[in-house]
Amino acid sequence: MGRFEHMNKKYFADLTVIDLSSVLAGPSVGMFFAELGAHVIKVEHPIHKDVTRSWKLPEEDAASPVSAYFSSVNYGKDYHFLDLTQAKARQDLYQLCSTADIVVLNFKNGDQEKLHITDDILRSYNPQLIIGKITGFGDESDRVAYDLILQAESGMMYMNGTPESGPLKIPLALIDVLAGHHLKEGILIALLERLKHPAGKTITVSLYDAAVSSLINQSSNYLMAGHVAEPIGSLHPNIAPYGELFRTKDGVTITFAIGSDRHFQLLCNELGIPALAQQPDYSSAQSRVIHRARMAEILAEEILKRDCAPLLEKMHQLHVPVGRINTVADVLNQPESKARVLHEQIEGMETLRMESIAFRIKE
Repeated sequence: MGRFEHMNKKYFADLTVIDLSSVLAGPSVGMFFAELGAHVIKVEHPIHKDVTRSWKLPEEDAASPVSAYFSSVNYGKDYHFLDLTQAKARQDLYQLCSTADIVVLNFKNGDQEKLHITDDILRSYNPQLIIGKITGFGDESDRVAYDLILQAESGMMYMNGTPESGPLKIPLALIDVLAGHHLKEGILIALLERLKHPAGKTITVSLYDAAVSSLINQSSNYLMAGHVAEPIGSLHPNIAPYGELFRTKDGVTITFAIGSDRHFQLLCNELGIPALAQQPDYSSAQSRVIHRARMAEILAEEILKRDCAPLLEKMHQLHVPVGRINTVADVLNQPESKARVLHEQIEGMETLRMESIAFRIKE
């Protein structure tokens, strides 16, 4: 990896994290700290365990104790099975919390009170405890929230489709992932604050807030220009060509992210149609968006004459953003991806997942 070394996994070696959460967002936070060396204890009900243990693909072993889905966000954790409706199990949890630094949970509103594990109760055993919570629609809502519902209600599904397809879910639990990142950031701030003022804090993140905050340019397009993002598939409302799909001579699908007039001129030059970039209909980002359909037809005709590899190599040399449409298998079979796979035995089963940490620290 050259001068950029992988994270030192001992950075959080002195931290203990109690992961009371399930599904994806909360467990991803626990896994983040585990990858960085923290002692992470995942607490599950002895009978009604994390539901994602049963979320198995048809080709997975029905009798296995974990699923690929579960494995994706559970790595480097110790497992304790406690029925928190029982006083003895609660005492065990209180004992764990008394020496822990962080607790992560995603209970429905009111469940902490029912189980006698409110923030105040947990902090009575450890005043410096940092409590991180994932909720669906905020602290006061008891709505059951799944990523699909948040993608629907946040506008993401509507604008992610095409006129032909109708609304489409992003094929990842993206809102869960975003909420997990927000909670990590809040917990890290609380850890920094604790160095100056040794007191516990509670950080809450709702899936809804995580989703709406991630609308970024699409929200500003509406707030400033009254533009409602329509379902235009992979196309970009502000720039073109961006997201259009093109077929090469050897049958590969590629796409471009042309963000500047210079990039468009370089693309046209390489395709042998330099005059196109000078025409009024295509000389600016705004005009290219207006006339994108005809522009895409002209580009497609020229791209179909070129093989993928040499065209992409030339584009890379010119620093023109272009990419091949890969499958997940294409990506995970690349050496760079293989180097990021984490292996672990969970209850006797070999499990694999990608590292959740993408940053590197330069020494």
